[in-house]
Amino acid sequence: MTAVFRVGLVRLVSRAAQSPNLLQAQINGLPAAFQRCSISGKTMRGGPRVPKAAPYPYKTKKYNVISSFFDKTSTRFDENSKVICVEGPIASGKTKFAQELADELDMQYYPAVNMDLIYINPYGFDMRKLDPELPPSCRSYDIRNFCQDPNHDLAALFQIRMYMLRYSQYIDALQHILSTGQGVVLERSPYSDFVFMEAMFRQGYVSRGARSVYNELRLNTIGELLKPHLVIYLDRPVESVKKEIKARNVDYEVQSKVFSDAYLRDVEMLYKQQYLKDISTHAELLIYDWTAGGETEVVVEDIERIDFDQFEADSHNKKMLDWRFHLENEWTEARIKYCNEKHDLMNYFNVPRFDVPELLRSADDSKVWRDVWYNAPGMKFRPGYNADMGDVGLLTKTKMGINEAI
Repeated sequence: MTAVFRVGLVRLVSRAAQSPNLLQAQINGLPAAFQRCSISGKTMRGGPRVPKAAPYPYKTKKYNVISSFFDKTSTRFDENSKVICVEGPIASGKTKFAQELADELDMQYYPAVNMDLIYINPYGFDMRKLDPELPPSCRSYDIRNFCQDPNHDLAALFQIRMYMLRYSQYIDALQHILSTGQGVVLERSPYSDFVFMEAMFRQGYVSRGARSVYNELRLNTIGELLKPHLVIYLDRPVESVKKEIKARNVDYEVQSKVFSDAYLRDVEMLYKQQYLKDISTHAELLIYDWTAGGETEVVVEDIERIDFDQFEADSHNKKMLDWRFHLENEWTEARIKYCNEKHDLMNYFNVPRFDVPELLRSADDSKVWRDVWYNAPGMKFRPGYNADMGDVGLLTKTKMGINEAI
């Protein structure tokens, strides 16, 4: 009932608060403009991006219906208010390219997620140090462990957690673009995560049951997000990927049996035949042969030639459909959803499946894990409320963080 009341109130007050452009678009039966021109880099603009309005402090201040009276969402948007995802096989040069692209386009860069986001707590304590005190089903398992022992029972849970982390990060990116107007560049996204679960299944690293749980989780959650505007795929053949893995000389990668020709071919095929094919129905797609690297400036020039507005005239065209909000209240509802209700979105991962043994742990093991985990340094209370870690002013604190990372 509260949600229904909130939506009704937003729509009621938004009709009187709509900007003239939005009202005129509604009257004319035309889509209200989100972007008026193509993305532009620093070189084309002649300098850094100038925000239309000061960014909203979404990490510390709640955004609600009352806030929407005074802080409009669409007024911050400009041609660079876009979501860009950089994809590609392992060791294809995504990190360096994504950082350079974000810098040139003056966008917020989101690096690839890893299990450190779970295992290193806000005080810097590495929870993996607790493994000797924990039963086998509760111990840590990250990319290093996967490379060393991909057939471990925890491999499936590892990939599910990677999807959860990418999903959480993508919500953070949506919070940022809706609250500040600044575009975002992500290294991989939850939309492409299935590529790795499917490749693991084909190589026998995870069971059919674990894959079905993953697919059910993905079905429950992925539709709640807004798809990216642009996907950039850096292509490299399998032999080139293997040479780069050897060249960057990460010990657990070089010595791993995971990155075989069969696994890398599966990743490449799933990317090209499924992910890129599906995402191209909504997003613009740029593909580059990155075997010998490439120049970010050339990619920026290609991006600047894309007309992201060309699909708005046809209401039946699925391109950019997720971002076609015609009224200010629709932007407000989306912003409230991602900024205030992230915990609800993350609860969609709670799928009650008890038929996959490797995803279950016994009650006794869970009891041991809880006793050890929540007595570790900085884990007894929420961040900022642990006196033993040096936190002060506990008696006078009245607020907790609004949008905290996992």
